[in-house]
Amino acid sequence: MKAMVLTRTGKLADHPQPLVLMELPVPAPGKKDVLIKVSVCGVCHTELDEIEGRTPPPNLPVIPGHQAVGHIVAAGEQVSGTFKSGDRVGVAWIFSACGACKFCRAGNENLCPDFLATGRDANGGYAEYMVAPAHFVYPIPPEFSDAEAAPLLCAGAIGYRSLRLTGIQDGDRLGLTGFGASGHLVLKMARYRFPQSEIYVFARSPEERRFAIELGAVWAGESGQTAPHKLDAIIDTTPVWAPIVSALVNLEAGGRLVINAIRKEDDRHHLLALDYPEHLWREKEIKSVANITRRDVAEFLQLAADMRLKPEIRIYPLEQANQVLSELKAGRIRGAKVLRIG
Repeated sequence: MKAMVLTRTGKLADHPQPLVLMELPVPAPGKKDVLIKVSVCGVCHTELDEIEGRTPPPNLPVIPGHQAVGHIVAAGEQVSGTFKSGDRVGVAWIFSACGACKFCRAGNENLCPDFLATGRDANGGYAEYMVAPAHFVYPIPPEFSDAEAAPLLCAGAIGYRSLRLTGIQDGDRLGLTGFGASGHLVLKMARYRFPQSEIYVFARSPEERRFAIELGAVWAGESGQTAPHKLDAIIDTTPVWAPIVSALVNLEAGGRLVINAIRKEDDRHHLLALDYPEHLWREKEIKSVANITRRDVAEFLQLAADMRLKPEIRIYPLEQANQVLSELKAGRIRGAKVLRIG
């Protein structure tokens, strides 16, 4: 099978072709696994974090990709009747968790100390075939094409978790900093779930700001600008520190900033110069998002089907994965990027 493989980590500027196209054997499923013939896989900023060394070290060599959609072609002997050959399924960032720790027992598998990430700790979807535990794959609703479904598995699901963690009610004002794959899906979700809420977007490029207004934002400004009103909650989807500070300035008293990022690109805390009265006083909160649970993915896929949520996508062949990563690094984003594999 064809696969794009990561064999070493380092800055993209020093190694602009980090993935190598290889011919590898088709993997065999274990007793509790399914073998999936992959048709598409979304490209996520987390891949850049893996490649450039900001996440825990990947299990090299590894096939990246954690927004994979395809069809089951084989199953292990202990896989129950939930899935059968030919079923269309998706694989998300959560590859597996222990199922026994206090976090897993409480439904918080995202915090499991044995959490394994697809495409980092186990081979992912930048390949013609992949193996995944049957308990961690999801039926894809018929409302979506394969390419439309791919970004829902991470950008959408993590956006769903972020929106849930804001705790907003209909009519509250919501802010979004950054407007890429996850941000544009959060805006669509928020408008559907909270129709009386105004949404304010902070984005670095005029194109992203125009896109936000097209999708229903009442205001779109540059990162660092002051919104016309204080906001009850803000979701940050940017890869850098600076928007955190400006977001806190824009928060209403008692508001919550939810940071939807695995890592931040810029070094340490030199941009996080917080002034207590301006940024944190009056009971403002900061909450991070760590990974996703199976519940997040399953609930979000159903919500997306109910609301006919269609992501904005651009499709590339698998062999252009390095080019797509470079575009993502450069900020050339409108919606989500998807690799066509099968």
